[in-house]
Amino acid sequence: MRPVVAIVGRPNVGKSTLFNRLLGYRKAVVEDVPGVTRDLNFADVEVGGRSFTLVDTGGFEPSSEEGVTAQVARQCRLAIEEADVILFLLDVLDGPTPVDREIADLLRRTGKKVLFVVNKVDGPRQGQGVFDFYELGGEELYPISALHKRGLEELLDALLELLPEGPEEEQVQEGVRVAIVGRPNVGKSSLMNRILGYERAIVDEAPGTTRDAIDTAFSVDGKRYILIDTAGMRRKSRIGLQLERYCVWEAIRSIERSDVSLLLIDAQEGPTDQDSRIGGLIQRRGKGCILVVNKWDLAEGRVRRRDYKRALRERLHFLEHAPVLFTSAKTGQGVKEVLEAVDLVAAEAKKRVPTGRLNRWFRQLMATHQPPLWRNRPVKLYYITQVSVAPPTFVVFANYPEGVNQNFQRFLVRKLREEFGFRGNPIRLLLRKRD
Repeated sequence: MRPVVAIVGRPNVGKSTLFNRLLGYRKAVVEDVPGVTRDLNFADVEVGGRSFTLVDTGGFEPSSEEGVTAQVARQCRLAIEEADVILFLLDVLDGPTPVDREIADLLRRTGKKVLFVVNKVDGPRQGQGVFDFYELGGEELYPISALHKRGLEELLDALLELLPEGPEEEQVQEGVRVAIVGRPNVGKSSLMNRILGYERAIVDEAPGTTRDAIDTAFSVDGKRYILIDTAGMRRKSRIGLQLERYCVWEAIRSIERSDVSLLLIDAQEGPTDQDSRIGGLIQRRGKGCILVVNKWDLAEGRVRRRDYKRALRERLHFLEHAPVLFTSAKTGQGVKEVLEAVDLVAAEAKKRVPTGRLNRWFRQLMATHQPPLWRNRPVKLYYITQVSVAPPTFVVFANYPEGVNQNFQRFLVRKLREEFGFRGNPIRLLLRKRD
């Protein structure tokens, strides 16, 4: 496994700025997966021949007990528990604060390797305040300006010295990367073993050649796959986390490394709040998704597939594009269809629509459907282009991009899907002003 480096600090000290600077440092990014503030954001980084997973956390207020700040605090504690090295980010303009002292005490009790990083040192005047932070207990302080890229080389040198040794060599295998995610005890490991035991599955003889030793490369009928072991059961005892919290941590890491994520739902329990949260992670990270209703052998006969599927669509409405499969990892029912769906969703993620065809369709649509007025002004959409794949991303040029409301944007996405497919994949829509 790659070592984990977590950036931790109270709100507004520049954590995301430092995260982005380190990703762009010496063109070091291997993988950059944006998320939202309350989620943990991950990126695999390679610097100086060493690789590690960088984690960006939200603003940490350890004493928060309710609301969004409490949720962020739980995520921060999770990142701290999992990290090998912690970058404790501080703001020189504010000086040491009570929250800084609280975080410093918490980090000291963990016994983890911590670098005290003082940010916003943009010049000599700000540098005078750096020494005040020695009161927090750090043996050495690292003054930086994440905004102006100052001090990053010294910080990285210190970080690399603290990183534990990783695998001697990592090779990224070719193939569709598949993550199996879901709540505890929904059958993730059982489905993984059933897929690998499929009569036509040929498992590679040399495990550990993918980026994590617990990944498994295999092929079926000449098609290559990499199965990411997201059950996480092999390591949960090492960190002593509650099972549900660890499940979410593993899900986040696995989803961002996947091409297609299989979200397992327990057929007997139906979709839950945690299923919805994990589904939201898949959606926000722009990954292909397949909804797999597992343990169907225990529910079949008591509920019709059509009714179950309708309830699933209502609860996970934001994943309406995802295929729904009914399986039993225990009996093998539906396993063949899982790989067929993976092939479909992976292919749809890479689909490109020629600009000419796209705009012929767009002109016809705009001839009969115009966005509502904005501030009593007509909003005109001129043309559309596809700018990337995986996820399929489109840019629409308009006279007033800010005037295209969310309802009309959802309408455009729905029409794009009806015309061009992209089954199992979220569609990203960006609005730009025409020059």
